[in-house]
Amino acid sequence: MERAAPAIWWVRRDLRLDDNAALRAAAQDGPVIALFIRDMQVDGLGPAPKWRVGEGLRALQGALEARGGRLILRTGAALDVLRDMIAATGARAVHWNRLYDPLSRARDSEVKSALGCEGVAAQSHGGHLLHEPWSVETGTGGFYKVYTPFWKAVRTRDPGDPLATPRLATPEAWPHSETMGDWALGAAMRRGAAVVARHCRPGEAAAEARLGDFIEARLAGYGDGRDMVAQKATSGLSEYLALGEISPRRVWAAGMAARAAGNPGAEPFLRQIVWRDFAHHLMYHTPHILDANWREGWDRFPWEEDAAHPHFQAWKQGRTGVDIVDAAMREIYVTGHMHNRARMIVASYLTKHLLVHWKLGQAWFEDCLTDWDPANNAMGWQWVAGSGPDASPYFRIFNPETQAGKFDPDGQYRRRWLAEGQARPTPTALSFYEAIPESWGLAPGDARPAPLIGLKAGRERALAAYESSR
Repeated sequence: MERAAPAIWWVRRDLRLDDNAALRAAAQDGPVIALFIRDMQVDGLGPAPKWRVGEGLRALQGALEARGGRLILRTGAALDVLRDMIAATGARAVHWNRLYDPLSRARDSEVKSALGCEGVAAQSHGGHLLHEPWSVETGTGGFYKVYTPFWKAVRTRDPGDPLATPRLATPEAWPHSETMGDWALGAAMRRGAAVVARHCRPGEAAAEARLGDFIEARLAGYGDGRDMVAQKATSGLSEYLALGEISPRRVWAAGMAARAAGNPGAEPFLRQIVWRDFAHHLMYHTPHILDANWREGWDRFPWEEDAAHPHFQAWKQGRTGVDIVDAAMREIYVTGHMHNRARMIVASYLTKHLLVHWKLGQAWFEDCLTDWDPANNAMGWQWVAGSGPDASPYFRIFNPETQAGKFDPDGQYRRRWLAEGQARPTPTALSFYEAIPESWGLAPGDARPAPLIGLKAGRERALAAYESSR
């Protein structure tokens, strides 16, 4: 019998074998060649997200090899690489899971059109979200701009059952692959990579274990505990969802099962999964949310936009003199992650007390977060700044001291991350000095800096700026 032509699974942010529509479709078409392309979008990632992609690819590589497969790595423009791979292997189909940012949509449209004209079946699939952005509409046929109505529209909608991992046939011969070592995706992290690696467990197996542990041990206390910055009360799934090491549908199914069993934390957890869909819904319908004020009138606001400004530099280095802010900024540098409540506190302080543009904070998070996601990052920053959809009102200015008293009442989080002033700093606080550039010239024995601005004075200045710009 003639052997079936292979099919290409174009791997992107779907580093998993479970519940993967593109992989399943490729497996139905023939022997599967899993291909990851290092194109300009990969090279354009910030240091931490790019490093984390590399760690995820290594984990996927191991999972494929355990099933007799391989992960092929190639560099170049996506269409050029796919054409070369098709010519070399005789593949007659290419499958991928959709992404919704403008650059990915433009790239994918070009690929689909060009390959289709050349007689190659090029098909995109859902799977990065629970629901496709165009499938959730208001009663008048438009898109949602406010979260609560969006949540009500989808909370009872069935996203379908997760797909099982398919059996994978292998091609007669494997095409040439570049190597992860040659790529050196973590090079820009420099010495920080080894520090962040201590806090990272990449891969699909780790994601599934994290979900199981969360549902069993922590979900019941999620509603009350998720804002307590020193507690391990959240799911910790954000980086796995960002890279597709677990599917949102698999997470949703676990949350729904817990809700059916009467778990009190299930409902607030399910709302957070849908919040991720909402961010992508808005990015799809209003892509300017990524790089411009979403609301009209905000271009007049007098934000500081100079990245070299001393206030922005102090914020990046965790040297604002506000303990809760500085602790959070050190957490992100050491772990590649930051507690969600802390993200709101540091974003409010930067954009309101310091009057620094949200785009500078957004770019820093893009450099530092291992769970970086374009839609979530942009929406989070614009929500806090007040310039985005369903935004925090302009007069809502988080008081960091009040926030610390409420969500870190015993100071455990601040002690965990701030070395200055402690006779015996914690290992996590000291590891900040291992990770940062030596050019910053910081040491554990430094004195704590004075606050950049008084909290009351900063609030009054922000309110005056809002009033003058309206």
